[in-house]
Amino acid sequence: MISETNLPGELYPQYTTVQYALPQSVNPNPGLDSSQQANPSPVFLFLLDTCMIEEELGFVKSALKRAIGLLPDNALVGFLSFGTQVQVHELGFSDMSKVYVFRGTKEVSKEQVLEQLGLSMGGRRPTGAYQKGVPNGFPNSGVTRFLLPASDCEYTLNSLLDELQTDQWPVSPGNRASRCTGVALSVAASLLGACLPGTGARIIALVGGPCTEGPGTIVSKELSDPVRSHKDLDKDAAPYFKKAVKFYENLAKQLVSQGHVLDLFASALDQVGVAEMKVAVEKTGGLVVLAESFGHSVFKDSFKRVFEEGEHSLGLCFNGTLEINCSKDIKIQGIIGPCTSLEKKGPAVSDTIIGEGNTTLWKMCGLDKSTCLTVFFDLASSDRSSTQGTANPQLYLQFLTSYQDPEGQSMLRVTTVTRRWIDTAVSSEELVQGFDQEAAAVVVARLTSLKMEMEEGFDAIRWLDRSLIRLCSKFGDYRKDDPSSFTLNPCFSLYPQFMFNLRRSQFVQVFNNSPDETAYFRMLLNRENITNAAVMIQPSLISYSFNSLPAPALLDVASIAADRILLLDSYFSVVIFHGMTIAQWRNMGYQNQPEHQAFAQLLQGPHDDAQIVINERFPVPRLVVCDQHGSQARFLLAKLNPSATYNNTQEMAAGSDVIFTDDVSLQVFFEHLQRLAVQS
Repeated sequence: MISETNLPGELYPQYTTVQYALPQSVNPNPGLDSSQQANPSPVFLFLLDTCMIEEELGFVKSALKRAIGLLPDNALVGFLSFGTQVQVHELGFSDMSKVYVFRGTKEVSKEQVLEQLGLSMGGRRPTGAYQKGVPNGFPNSGVTRFLLPASDCEYTLNSLLDELQTDQWPVSPGNRASRCTGVALSVAASLLGACLPGTGARIIALVGGPCTEGPGTIVSKELSDPVRSHKDLDKDAAPYFKKAVKFYENLAKQLVSQGHVLDLFASALDQVGVAEMKVAVEKTGGLVVLAESFGHSVFKDSFKRVFEEGEHSLGLCFNGTLEINCSKDIKIQGIIGPCTSLEKKGPAVSDTIIGEGNTTLWKMCGLDKSTCLTVFFDLASSDRSSTQGTANPQLYLQFLTSYQDPEGQSMLRVTTVTRRWIDTAVSSEELVQGFDQEAAAVVVARLTSLKMEMEEGFDAIRWLDRSLIRLCSKFGDYRKDDPSSFTLNPCFSLYPQFMFNLRRSQFVQVFNNSPDETAYFRMLLNRENITNAAVMIQPSLISYSFNSLPAPALLDVASIAADRILLLDSYFSVVIFHGMTIAQWRNMGYQNQPEHQAFAQLLQGPHDDAQIVINERFPVPRLVVCDQHGSQARFLLAKLNPSATYNNTQEMAAGSDVIFTDDVSLQVFFEHLQRLAVQS
């Protein structure tokens, strides 16, 4: 039906993205052969740590039961538990519980796992290898024994969870439990690799403490030996760290080659090794949630959201690849985000590498509605001024993303964008108009985090300051050596403030966080969309008061007032902060009296708005409700610009607050910036 008046979508310039549903016969994934793509049902292999106290195990069991109830009937489910040893539960044998045990002290090869589970073709027990009625035409008996459709094994699994006890191995006083997380993940990966290579499968690991046994160990069993800190890592005094990271790098390679995802749900008061496991989660595009208990809403609500359908579903997709084509003057340096380089060389590959580079093709084992990657390009140094205005003033970028959607349908999404080459020697006006301040701040934050991890002795603050000064002296308007004449185009005016907040953020200031927390924050920074990542760097603040509608407030200590409620969204936590007077009235119970209905509404407003934020976000943020001068007020104060500190209390307004810090304020930061930007 194509005609001059009825063009296909591809020919309209405003349609930058076109998505195609592919027939099953087409193989969208160059990395997999067609035999590896047959199974459209999603696969969930749960991996449960049993080295925890009764209460925690109770929380995690009920979360698991709820999750299994939410799964689609055709989803395949498997279950492993681990502590001192690894137990693989055979769900297909429902007459009694049948378990295969692996020792947790040493690494198990894929061959050994298959041999012991009777899955290798030369295995001791070929019985049932060619059963009739195997689901979806799987040739492999493992699928009918260890991985079953949710509808068939829900009852078996629930009764198995009821019987499951905390790890029974004795722990001597002054010691940590022996926990073999590394071996458990290794066994899980090998089981999936044998049964279902190349299908959309997720290992969902629920971990309640550090690995102290076998490969992947992060700390010794003696409690007197603390889990590594940032200081230990800097001084090279973390004896287990490098070895554990190496182990997880190899696990990541195995999972990526099988096309499988590792999701990590870590809940404990101390660290569990997120910093070491980060590589395996990030390279497979897995989800990560860090909470202090399996009973905490951060874990419970986030875990439920993974399995939910409908508007709050995460839209978990599988087996993706991303390919990038670009004009000949552009080279690709690499990507920061949840993906793995497939080392596909070509003329568009740059010599300098950032993140996952050296390729024009990447693998994304897991992706969802909000997965966001940062691609770094290099403008080829060949002298372009000669081609300017003659050959082609446009440059092109094309992104081809193929993936399997939650229903198992193969999709191909093609985004093609074009931009004009600008000769900045003539005019940079068009370049300035195209500057996206939020996106730029997020890209710089991701690059800084990467450099802090990869480059020995990298001074992040200094590097950020120097690049900001360079930007301001190039694009600001000023008279040489006259700071008072300095102005910045509105297209750049928010950017310095983002940099001020980035310098103070948890991505750059690590002394206040454990390596696990820092790894967690950075993993989320690297995978979330621009809006979310910008809130992580520079939180949003809304003010509620009697005499005005809720309105955005400056992220400044001056925004605190006795008769105001503030709502702070810093992505990982949402804080409702009551001014002194409001808190006193609330404690007296005015909101319960009919004549003070307006006050009751004022108190309720921030809670309703906080709930909207919480409902839309994954991982679910922690909600902190606090009062001015209360102990939890620190959740708000730490994020505010310290314009009033104990050094200048005399300038304060009544009822506002003061921050006890020696950090410079935004104003002082700007003054220094202006002075340095205008220097000849």
